[in-house]
Amino acid sequence: MNRFRFFSAVALCAGSLYLASCGHDHDHDDDHAHASKVWESVDQVIAVMQPTAGNTAKGAVTFTKAGDKIKVVADIEGLNPGQKHAMHIHQFGDITGTDGKKTGGHYNPEGHDHGLPATSERHAGDLGNLSADASGKAHYELEISNVSIAGETNPIVGRGVIIHAKQDTGGQPTGEAGARIAQGVIGVAFQAK
Repeated sequence: MNRFRFFSAVALCAGSLYLASCGHDHDHDDDHAHASKVWESVDQVIAVMQPTAGNTAKGAVTFTKAGDKIKVVADIEGLNPGQKHAMHIHQFGDITGTDGKKTGGHYNPEGHDHGLPATSERHAGDLGNLSADASGKAHYELEISNVSIAGETNPIVGRGVIIHAKQDTGGQPTGEAGARIAQGVIGVAFQAK
């Protein structure tokens, strides 16, 4: 199934589920309350990272509720050995392009300047840098408090994640991070109970 047909099928299924849950006996507030309860039960989302054209970086980035914070864990391979690579949440979850540019710019709903994770006021999508080992693999963990999975504060589900060719310097406007070498969409993670 090609990507267009896949995404169309997903949209059709989502629309059907929404319509099925919206009977005429319920008002809008009941529907909103039901949707909020459904999202409250989602405590982990994941972006499966795929290489953009000509690149080899791939892996997964998970975002998990941890009290009032979100824990970010990235396990990526195919990076440049011994190099740092910037990682950001981007505005859109559209990975149909081969260069990662359909994900738009950094996710920045509050209109802050760009910054590294130690900066309190930064783009909601600024996640810092992965450090690749000698084999091109990176494991990265970070806790952030400026986003939510699907809550009222800067929700990230459905948005894109990008890994860049270069290190994020923290400079303006986007950290001079270079080309987009891997892309993924943040979706609900499967959790075995």
